[in-house]
Amino acid sequence: MTKPKVTILMATWNRAGLIGRAIESVRNQSFKSWELIIADDGSTDGTPKAIKEWQKKEPRIVYTRSEVNEGISKNYNRGLQMARGEFVAMIDDDDPWCDQKKLEKELAFLEKNPEYVGVGGGVIVVDPSGKELYRYLKPKTDAEIRKYMLFSNPMANSTTLFPKSVGERVDWYDETTRYSGDRDFWLKMGRIGKLHNLPEYFSYYTASEMNTSTARIRPHLKASLMVMKRYKRDYPHYYPALFINYAQYAYAYLPEWIRRPAHYYLARLKRAVAG
Repeated sequence: MTKPKVTILMATWNRAGLIGRAIESVRNQSFKSWELIIADDGSTDGTPKAIKEWQKKEPRIVYTRSEVNEGISKNYNRGLQMARGEFVAMIDDDDPWCDQKKLEKELAFLEKNPEYVGVGGGVIVVDPSGKELYRYLKPKTDAEIRKYMLFSNPMANSTTLFPKSVGERVDWYDETTRYSGDRDFWLKMGRIGKLHNLPEYFSYYTASEMNTSTARIRPHLKASLMVMKRYKRDYPHYYPALFINYAQYAYAYLPEWIRRPAHYYLARLKRAVAG
């Protein structure tokens, strides 16, 4: 089998009804030298069957499955250990790509700028029916990204591409971090090279009650707070970022009848300020 230029990694768990849109968005890419590794973290619904049906149509899909739910970081690492591509692109199982030239554009940037260790782009937020709610771009330049690095993750996971060799250098994802593993990963990546976000929209983000950041908001925000503390000496504005992260964590303890209707507006405000 010909070695692909890009390995696309999709982690999944109980998304039988959604995963097809993400797979189709990969197949629609103008750049064709890829493999798609789908790492299943112990799904108990029809996800395994759905993926096997897709494999009949698409031989570039590689499927690996854990019998138990181990958490996102372990699931990512299991898939990444199988990667054969020179570059790795991430895609979430419910967040399909929206630009058919995404891989083409990001590869061109990284190959032209070898000092960069990662590239991403903007996001279109949609509801479960696919209706657009709003869209946002991430901080563009390396300097802008570093300015906001401790406030929130300035690299949107489903938009990113990076050299596999750099992911290996930082030892992939921290398996002790069950939540916010992607934030920790990009904080590590930023230590050894430059980051960039293209001013284009590359991915949808499906806002739903199934999102980890919503369904498990307290452990998610607690993990995010602990992760940002690890890198206090690597990026600027630690104390303002610490205040914001503690405020977010405190917000998670508000009664659900207050927190839930406010979540959409606060998330949108956060994206407008820090990306």
